[in-house]
Amino acid sequence: MNVTHTQGNDKLIERLDRMIRSNRISHAYIFEGSECIDKKAFAENFAKGILCPVNEGDGCGRCGICSKIDHGNHEDVMYVSASGRSIKDADIAAMQESLKTKPFGDRHVVIVENADTMTLRAQNRLLKTLEEPPGKSVIIMLSENMESLTPTIQSRCVKYRLNYAGSENYEQMMSAAEKIGGMLLRREPFYKVKKEADAVLGSDSEVSGFLDGLQVFFRNMLINDKKGISLYKDEDIIAYIHAVERARKQIKDGVSPVYAVRNLIIKIGG
Repeated sequence: MNVTHTQGNDKLIERLDRMIRSNRISHAYIFEGSECIDKKAFAENFAKGILCPVNEGDGCGRCGICSKIDHGNHEDVMYVSASGRSIKDADIAAMQESLKTKPFGDRHVVIVENADTMTLRAQNRLLKTLEEPPGKSVIIMLSENMESLTPTIQSRCVKYRLNYAGSENYEQMMSAAEKIGGMLLRREPFYKVKKEADAVLGSDSEVSGFLDGLQVFFRNMLINDKKGISLYKDEDIIAYIHAVERARKQIKDGVSPVYAVRNLIIKIGG
């Protein structure tokens, strides 16, 4: 995939490239990531990798297909976005009608922006398409928080988390998240953890990167716990991951990022 600013997502991109080249493309994906990440651009580059006849996997970026995707007018790439504040049943119904037509090329690719705004009725309608996908169609859902999607939707999709990669301080944010995550697990005093967080979080974009890093830290703990004895319960680590999601949602709802992070520190650190 010819994606700019891929720092932190290199392994995912390599995995998707191999998937395309080996013809193991799933019918549905969920890409979850903070609002700072250009998830639409990521999905469009994934679509290029799938549809490009010149450079399968990466997309050449020069052929007619890649050019049309760049300009948002490729006949086989459909977009679904919110009507007002949510994606409604009628939006999904219109997409399903379009999928009944024969693609100009090999397959249709559907990009659902802000998929986590889908109403329950819209999700139930989409579920029918996920259960019986037409032809070789690929549905790509973009979400800030996939927990807003029903478990039945999630279970029928390949799910990936996009790390925040727009900051030059990415490595610093990841290191800070790992250090602060460790302090929280050790139940170090609030004032120490707060001081450490205040020292590295100077902007809203850095807060977003930090929250992504913290979530990666806890998710890696879950994976590593399967390989040996752990000092922490899986249910506690899962609760910490959900606490990070809640902090992200608070910020989206207008809460001060500084307040949201401090509240997160209190919730996890006890």
